Amino acid sequence: MKNNDMSSIEIGRLLRAGIKDFVAGCKVSLSQQPSFGAMVTVPQDNGYQIFGLIQDIRIEDDGLVRQLVTADVNESSVIADNRVNRNVPVEMSVVCIGYQQNEEIYHLLPPRPPLSLDIIRLCEGDEMRRFTSAGKFGYFRHILNAAETPPAELMAAHFRFAAEAHRTAGDTGWSNEAAAELITILRDDYPTLMSVLGALGDTLQI
Repeated sequence: MKNNDMSSIEIGRLLRAGIKDFVAGCKVSLSQQPSFGAMVTVPQDNGYQIFGLIQDIRIEDDGLVRQLVTADVNESSVIADNRVNRNVPVEMSVVCIGYQQNEEIYHLLPPRPPLSLDIIRLCEGDEMRRFTSAGKFGYFRHILNAAETPPAELMAAHFRFAAEAHRTAGDTGWSNEAAAELITILRDDYPTLMSVLGALGDTLQI
């Protein structure tokens, strides 16, 4: 039986996947729910689930969109109909940052990827706090190694969501602990460290 938490928000379904990352698709009408840097989960069988961060969101065109653009359409009903009924999905690229198995959370790459059409859900506050509090921020290395997005921007976006989740629960120290760990991790990579701290400063005013 799949571990589907119906209290979380379904934002799409899997298109293609690997061990390090995967791509999910959703309708244009749902594209306001997922955001860059948001944490998602892919529930699997027997309590196994994969966690990831949205590292890119793309809206591809199709033949009809090209026709409407060149036709200079101004009718709001035509544009709304295309956005709701178009067959080309919004694509979300997700970097894997860990997984859960037998109630334990691991900040490692998942042992196997999710499958086509698996449901992608947005992590709620409790689930995000549980994942980001497990271990010693080992999942940071997956964010820093993300290939599709500048790591400073992705890290800053993640901090915004995670810090808010922890503050809501009364934990005001998570951001400082996480920032201190980042400094330790990047102590031998000064350019990346300065880039990450600069982005975090814009986000958290640290």
